[in-house]
Amino acid sequence: MRYHVAGELVDAADATVSVADRGFRYGDAGFETLRAYGGGVFRWDDHADRLAGTLDALGFDRYPDAADLRERVRETLAANDLDDAYVRVSVTRGAQEGKLTPGPADPTVVVVAKPLPRGGVAGEDVWDAPASARVVETRRIPSDALPASAKTHNYLNGVLARTELDGEDEALLRDADGHLAEGATSNVFWVRDGVLHTPSLAGDVLPGVTRRVVLELAADAGIDVETGVYEPGALRHAEEAFLTNTTWEVRPLVAVGDAALPVGPVTERLRDAFDRRVEATHY
Repeated sequence: MRYHVAGELVDAADATVSVADRGFRYGDAGFETLRAYGGGVFRWDDHADRLAGTLDALGFDRYPDAADLRERVRETLAANDLDDAYVRVSVTRGAQEGKLTPGPADPTVVVVAKPLPRGGVAGEDVWDAPASARVVETRRIPSDALPASAKTHNYLNGVLARTELDGEDEALLRDADGHLAEGATSNVFWVRDGVLHTPSLAGDVLPGVTRRVVLELAADAGIDVETGVYEPGALRHAEEAFLTNTTWEVRPLVAVGDAALPVGPVTERLRDAFDRRVEATHY
């Protein structure tokens, strides 16, 4: 594999950043995980806007524009002869002397990619089975401490949440007040009395790109949607549930702790609609 590091395509074994890079030292960086389908990046504009929002929230004074980053992604896919792939774009504040207060530096941009199965109607899932999850004790970092919309390299919150698992696929975090927020790497949805529910972005919730697509698809399908503030028990007593992220797309959730859930009709309907959207857009 070849990766795009600081403006150059290099062999994976030679892909390194400086030990003085602030992304390494402090997690002072933003990133986006992308899916390439048929050679094109799904919802690029949404990802680029969210990355820019992250870097602005971190106070970056300069960074490459969306067109520059997209070209680096294109070059990385082409160098690895990939049409269907996982892609991660990282932008750090760059290498600086060892002090916490940031100074002027050139940002470091890294693009990595790896093959994934074809998506869309004729594709296959990345995951091998529906998901299980557990509501963990680790709490979501509040937006007053770190903006929920910022997708940064400092992922210790999710790492600590995942260390609490006992074989489950995902850790579900609550906010500081005990309300259900999101998974360590996913947004969560569930159905109750025919209504699709998900925690509101007014809380400490990352605005997932796949989350946005699912809400669009639900509106197109005439599925009633409610976003709000919920206790964890709302999920355990759901009729069906699923998780969303860029890699998993729409993944049914069949167990939350000791509560079992079926793969329900709304989940299947939205999974099918997502596959059709990808098929129509990229194949």
